[in-house]
Amino acid sequence: MFRTNLKIALRNLWRSKGFTLINVGGLAIGLACTLMLLLFVNYEWSYNKQFADVDRTYFAMINLKINGELVTTMASPNKLGPSALQSIPGVENATRIAMGTPDKLFSYRDNNFKLKGLTVDPSFLKIFDYRYIYGDANTALKDPNSILLTASMAKKLFGNENPVGKIIKWDNRKFLNVAAVIEDLPKNQSIQFDALQTWALFEQENPSEKENGWGAITCMTIIKLKDKQTYAATDLAIRKLIPSKDKETSLEAFLFPYSELHLYNEFKDGKSIGGRIKQVKLFVFLAFCVLLIASINYMNLSTARSEKRAREVGIRKAMGSSRISLMGQFILESLLLSFIATSIAFVLLEISLPYFNHLLDIEVQVNYQSYLFWTTLVALVCITGFLAGSYPAFYLSSFSPIRVLKGFKGNNSSSLSIRKVLVVVQFSLSVGMIICAIIIYSQIQFMKNKPLGFERDGLVQLDIEGEWIKPGKLELFKTELKKAGAVVYATEFASTFTQGGTITGGISWPGKAANDNSVIDYRSIGYDFIKTIGAKLVAGRDLNPKFSADTSTSVLINEQSVKTMGLKNPVGTTITWGDNPPLTIIGVVKDYSNEAIGRKTKPTLFYFNPAKSRILLLRLNPSQPLNKSAELINMISKRLNPEYPAALRFVNQGMEEQLRNEKLLSTLSNLFGGFAILISCLGLLGLALYMAEQRNKEISIRKVLGADLRNILILLNKDFIKLVLFSNMIAFPIAYMLAKNWLSKYDYKIDIALWPFLIAGLISLFISVLTVSLQTFKVAKANAVDALKYE
Repeated sequence: MFRTNLKIALRNLWRSKGFTLINVGGLAIGLACTLMLLLFVNYEWSYNKQFADVDRTYFAMINLKINGELVTTMASPNKLGPSALQSIPGVENATRIAMGTPDKLFSYRDNNFKLKGLTVDPSFLKIFDYRYIYGDANTALKDPNSILLTASMAKKLFGNENPVGKIIKWDNRKFLNVAAVIEDLPKNQSIQFDALQTWALFEQENPSEKENGWGAITCMTIIKLKDKQTYAATDLAIRKLIPSKDKETSLEAFLFPYSELHLYNEFKDGKSIGGRIKQVKLFVFLAFCVLLIASINYMNLSTARSEKRAREVGIRKAMGSSRISLMGQFILESLLLSFIATSIAFVLLEISLPYFNHLLDIEVQVNYQSYLFWTTLVALVCITGFLAGSYPAFYLSSFSPIRVLKGFKGNNSSSLSIRKVLVVVQFSLSVGMIICAIIIYSQIQFMKNKPLGFERDGLVQLDIEGEWIKPGKLELFKTELKKAGAVVYATEFASTFTQGGTITGGISWPGKAANDNSVIDYRSIGYDFIKTIGAKLVAGRDLNPKFSADTSTSVLINEQSVKTMGLKNPVGTTITWGDNPPLTIIGVVKDYSNEAIGRKTKPTLFYFNPAKSRILLLRLNPSQPLNKSAELINMISKRLNPEYPAALRFVNQGMEEQLRNEKLLSTLSNLFGGFAILISCLGLLGLALYMAEQRNKEISIRKVLGADLRNILILLNKDFIKLVLFSNMIAFPIAYMLAKNWLSKYDYKIDIALWPFLIAGLISLFISVLTVSLQTFKVAKANAVDALKYE
C-alpha cells in the first residue's frame, strides 16, 4: 500500500508541475527561514555553555543603591574573591578580572600588535577549561611575568613557530614569557581576549589596587563551587560576606550563573528580569510564524486543486478505498513535498549562511555530526508535512463518491470559509511583522539622530601610552597637533569615551541624608574638556590652567548630579570625597549621553587628573577633510612616539556599536518579515486559483451579458480586499502591544505613530491586489465559449 501511495504521490506531483513548483518554493523558503532562525536561536542559547563545569561557575554580582534604586552590577571589590575562597567552604576556586584594561602593544622582533589583554588570577584557567595547543593550565600564569596567547595572536607574532618560552615586549617596557597558547575563542562566549596577563603584574603596575577597601568596586569576580548542590548555602554566605567585613557598606554580593549571563543580563530591584532571552523568544516565535505561514500556503494550494482531485477521490472510494487510506495518501504527498522542500531549503541555507554570518558578525554553523540537529530536522519535516497536509487530507478525503462522480465540485461553503480564515491568519502575521519592523527601525533612527548633548562628529580618541606618559610629552603632542591644524582642541579622559567607568558611594554634600547611599560616576579629565567634546555648560566654568586650584580641589558635575544631590546653587558648593581635601564645584555640565544610547544620563563628577587618564580625546579641525586630519595625527604621532602606532578610533563608531542588538533585531525583522509577506502572497494566489476555478462559469456568463474586464477584476478582487482589511484589523492592536512592550525598556523612545500601520496596510493591500489580479486577469480574458459549450 505504501509503495502504491508513493507512486501515486510522485505522479500527481509530476503531472502538476506548476502547482508543485509554487508549493515546494513556498515551503522551501519558509523552511530555510525557519532553519536560519533556529540556528541563530541555538547560537544565542549556546553562549558560555562550552565549558565542562559551567553549571558550577558563577559571577559574583553586586547589588547597590543608586539614587534610591537597587542596581545590580557585574563589578565587585577586589577583596571579594580571595576572601570567599578562604572563608566559604563551598567555594572551590575564585578569580578576579581587572576592569577596563586597555589594549596594549605586544612586540616580538619587527611584529607589533595591539592586543586585547585580560588581567586575571592563575585560577582563571582552572575554572575555564580552554583547549591548549601549547602549555597547560597548571603552569600558564604561575609566573607573574608570564602570558597566555590565543592561536591567531600567536601566529601574528611568531608565525608558525612554537612560541612557548619566547620573550615578548609588553607595552614596549616589560618583558613577558609566553607560557601557553590556546585555541581561538568562539564568538559565543562573553569573556573575549587575545591574551591573558597575571593579576600580580596588574598590582605591580597599579600599587594602589592593594590598598582598595571593600567599598572600591574595581574588578569582576568569578566563583566556582565544589558542588552545584551547595549553591543556596554558598549564595547566602556570599550575601553576608561584605557586610561582615564593612559594617557601613550598602553593598550585597550574590551568585549568578555564568551560563545565563548572556541571555538574562537585565536586573531590577536586585533580581534578573530577563534581557536578551526576550529577543531569543521573539525569534523562536518568528520562526514559528514563518513556518505556519508556509504550511498554510500548502493547505490553500492543495485545496485549490480540489476539483481536479475530486474525481480521483470518488473513483478510489468507489473501488473500495477507505477514508483512512485516502488520508494517508494525501499526508504522504505532503511529507514527500516537505522532504523535497527541506532539501532545497538546505541548499538555500548553505548559500545564504555566510552572508548571514557576515551581516550579523556571528559564527553560526550547521553541525552535521549532531544527533540533536538531525532529530530536530526530522521532526521539522514531519511536523511541517503533517501540519501542511492535515487539512487537505481531511477535506479531500471527505468527498462523497456518488455526488463527486455526478459532477459535485466539493464542499464549497465550508472549505472556502476555512481557507479564508487561513489567509487572514497569514496576512495578520505578516502585517504585524511589517509594523514591528518599521517601529524598530524608527526607534533605531531616533536614537541615532537624537541630540546626545555633545558633538560626536569629528571626535576621535587615542590611547595614552609610550612617550605620552612621560612628563611634558603629551602636552608637546597636543601643541604639535594644533600647530599643524589637525585638531582644534584636545583633552585627557579616564577611559574609552563610549564605555562605562568607575563609580563611588563615598561623595558627601551639604544636606546629604545619613541613609542616602547614592552612587556617583566619576571620570578624570584634562583642560578644555567641554570644548573638546562639544558639550555645554549650564553654570560656572570649565577647568582652566590659570587657576591653580583646578588641578587639585576643583570639580565639575552634570545636571543629573545636581538633581541627585538636591543642590539649588551648585556652583561654589563644597563637597567631600573620601579622604581627599574638600572639593569645590566650579561648573555644571549639561547632561550628555555617551555610554548608553536611549538611557538616562548617570550622575557624574569630573575632576582633573591626567595621570589617571588613559584616553586622549581630539576634536578634529572642521575646516579640512577628516582623512587629512587623521594623516597628520598619524604622522606626528609616529615622529614623537615611534614605538606605538597611532590607532585612531572615531567616537561615532563606538556609538554605533551600542545599537548592535537593536540593529540585529531590525535586520532579522525586515528580512524575515519580507519573506513572510512573500509566502503569504503565494497563499493568496492559492485562494485566487480556487475562487477563479469555482466561478469560471459565472465569469463567462457575465462576459456574455456584457461585463467588461474592469468589472470582472473588481468583482474578483473585492472579496480579497475584504480579507486583507480584516487581517489588518487583527494585526494592528497585536502589533501595537508588542511594539509598546519592546519600547518600554528605553528611557528615550519614539511615540508609536499612525504611519507605520498605514504603510503596512497599504503594502499588504497593494501586494494582495497585484497577486490576485495577475491570476484573475487570465481567467477574465479567457474565451467564455470554452466554459459554457457543454451547458
